Amino acid sequence: MPRFYGTQVDSCLMLGTAGYPSPAILAEAFRTSGAGIATVSLRREGGGGQAFRELIQGLDVHLLPNTAGCHTAREAITTAQMARELFGTSWIKLEVIGHADTLQPDPFALVEAATALCRDGFQVFPYCTEDLILCERLLEAGCEVLMPWGAPIGSGRGLNNPYGLATLRAHLPDVPMVIDAGIGLPSHAAQAMEMGFDAILTNTAVAQAGDPAAMAHALSLAIEAGRLARAADPMGPRDMASPSTPLIGKAFL
Repeated sequence: MPRFYGTQVDSCLMLGTAGYPSPAILAEAFRTSGAGIATVSLRREGGGGQAFRELIQGLDVHLLPNTAGCHTAREAITTAQMARELFGTSWIKLEVIGHADTLQPDPFALVEAATALCRDGFQVFPYCTEDLILCERLLEAGCEVLMPWGAPIGSGRGLNNPYGLATLRAHLPDVPMVIDAGIGLPSHAAQAMEMGFDAILTNTAVAQAGDPAAMAHALSLAIEAGRLARAADPMGPRDMASPSTPLIGKAFL
């Protein structure tokens, strides 16, 4: 199970809390999935309201506030400070959006905000791309976790750049990494876990499914399958066929 900033989490699945048809369905999705972390946007929820905060607290999971909707380092820093005061945690998922259509993070503002927040005692989970140089700069800024995207937020396209993600994982083998954004199907989540990522964060794939609770459960099963497959040290792909039945001892007629 993943460990973030010294905290052990009992599940490799992290779920967002936005866009569900009802609070009851949100709670059921968390129950069926066994997710260990809930993300919540301070800007979108306006602090969540008392009823929303009580609902989230009742999920009995770790809370990861995020700076969704921020487009500058200053916005993100201010939002993070408000979140720490409101939710009583130094964990913050740092989003600094640089492109309105793709919701791609602004790498320069992201590093700027991460540097300031780490100096201020935050434990930062930066939403980033799979760019190796950017990720190294975030680690130098003080981040101990990386959250590279699989694909644009809400797109459900899975892992758009498997080579880039695999390269990032290989270059930084000891850094906890969470695939954040783009997961649309359980197979996408299993693929990421098979590549060696530590956890998956998704929101839209569950909240917008016809049956959110069933999708959440399916994702949890796929993540566990991918994690176990990675631990089993799977065979690599081959260029040619290789018979599964040995030729030694074969009767030639």
